[in-house]
Amino acid sequence: MAALITDRELNLATLARQFLLRRAEVSALDAIEHLAGLQAQAPNPPYLALWARLKNFAAEDLSTLVEKRQVVRLVAMRGTVFALSAADAGPFRATVQTIMERDLHTNSTQRAALTGLDLDALAQAGRDLVADGPLTQMQMRPILAERFPGHAAEGLAHGVRGLLPMVQVPPRGLWGRSGAPALTTLENWLGAEVSSTPDPDAMVLRYLAAFGPASVKDAQAWSGLTRLAEVFERLRPGLITFVDAKGAEVFDLPDAPRPTSGTPPVRILAPFDNILLSHADRSRIMDEQYRTRVFTVNGIIKPAILVRGKVVGFAAVTPAKETVELSATLFAQQPKTALASIEKEARSLLKFMHPKIPTREVRFAVAT
Repeated sequence: MAALITDRELNLATLARQFLLRRAEVSALDAIEHLAGLQAQAPNPPYLALWARLKNFAAEDLSTLVEKRQVVRLVAMRGTVFALSAADAGPFRATVQTIMERDLHTNSTQRAALTGLDLDALAQAGRDLVADGPLTQMQMRPILAERFPGHAAEGLAHGVRGLLPMVQVPPRGLWGRSGAPALTTLENWLGAEVSSTPDPDAMVLRYLAAFGPASVKDAQAWSGLTRLAEVFERLRPGLITFVDAKGAEVFDLPDAPRPTSGTPPVRILAPFDNILLSHADRSRIMDEQYRTRVFTVNGIIKPAILVRGKVVGFAAVTPAKETVELSATLFAQQPKTALASIEKEARSLLKFMHPKIPTREVRFAVAT
């Protein structure tokens, strides 16, 4: 019979693997690989996620990796943009490719443009378009519309992005710089062939290393894949299992860290932080009653504030010419020691984000 694992033990195990029990002294590249990538729909969240997790992290550490093509930004798990190591990008994208292909047939906005289209021909057209250099989707649209008359240009460009692993190239994704995402194929960008073979077993093991212990539904929530129960069954002989407080079976790697005690430090997470998005049951990190305050109706996920390893509020940063302010909205009044720790962490974050702004303010409010 599987042993019981408490909510607190799940919390501590996940925090330890996410480098949120203590900041890790590893390289940014090693961290990204250990964490199985970072959510990167917007340019800045990967930097803020690493700042919260690594000791002595500097923004140029990640920018350099992006410029040197050691880290790439492309659509992967859950059909959203991730920052992944060059080594992981091909295998991870190949494993979740079915998500993008399903979207081509179910996306209510774009599927009409793709109905009746030869998708292999569209994929080849996409490869041809970026053979001489990256293009934005806006630049692709008129060329694709000419090649496939009668099909909406926006839907055609969306189809290329779904059919092919397309990298958002710099300056997109560089700290302090941005611009419209210009795209090229992963193969073009890396200058080498990339894996096109799905490997869900390897992906599940990587997931458990970064987010375990976890259930089948948790892994599906993180990846966006379905029918992972059969993968877990194949892997079961090499895994250990527990039963959580709700009676669900959770799996783990035998040698993964599972601390049973400790006081997690205060942390301010990145917007869209993966630790909030990678379990079907988020109660190990956030009480359900707070979800709608952190996850907005328009898809924004606010920077969450962790105290003792649980979400107690969210932050908002407002820069100006001479002053930058962090507003911390708390769901309940916190002890003075916690407020002092939040303020210290907030000032450190503001210095990281806006080192040239001389005055930094931290304000607290309690949500009603």
